[in-house]
Amino acid sequence: MLPWVPAAGGLLLGAAFVGLLDKVLPHLHPGFSREQAEGVKVPWSQGALLLAAMTIHNLPEGMAIGVSYGGAALDVEGSSLGSALALSLGIGFQNVPEGLAVALPLYAAGLSRWRAFMFGQASALVEPVGGYFGALFVGSALPILPYALAFAAGAMIFVVIEELIPESQRSGYTDLATQAALGGFVMMMILDVALG
Repeated sequence: MLPWVPAAGGLLLGAAFVGLLDKVLPHLHPGFSREQAEGVKVPWSQGALLLAAMTIHNLPEGMAIGVSYGGAALDVEGSSLGSALALSLGIGFQNVPEGLAVALPLYAAGLSRWRAFMFGQASALVEPVGGYFGALFVGSALPILPYALAFAAGAMIFVVIEELIPESQRSGYTDLATQAALGGFVMMMILDVALG
């Protein structure tokens, strides 16, 4: 087999998986009106649709963490507990503003601070589920680890390109959004090197 096939195939499968979820699961992105909801049309509230969008986004994050820890647990070359921990910390750090992106519109829509905060945090509850299945998948079939890692990467890249980059550019703070994205990449590289 050509060495690039697992990486390219897994990446495309991961992106296709999240792309399919994006088309069929009802959701709404922060800052959009109820009429701009995507996926299957349902009579859900704006808050429920926003929560669904963040849940879709968090599933591949959990899968990436699970695959990373699964590879480290199996002593796969190139995988380490340090790199899995770096990924967990990086995703954990970005979950804070992500939870706020869910909570603030819910608060503005009339929910109490506490309920809005709890719903914002609940959007990440799918990550451990994705992590469990990612680790289980890798642990049960070691030969597919390169595909599984690339699948998780493809899912994450799809979310970044489809959702996060456009949203970061909409509010008129394009320079700040670009600088923050670059800062995030640098932080992840530092964590990966320091803990790897």
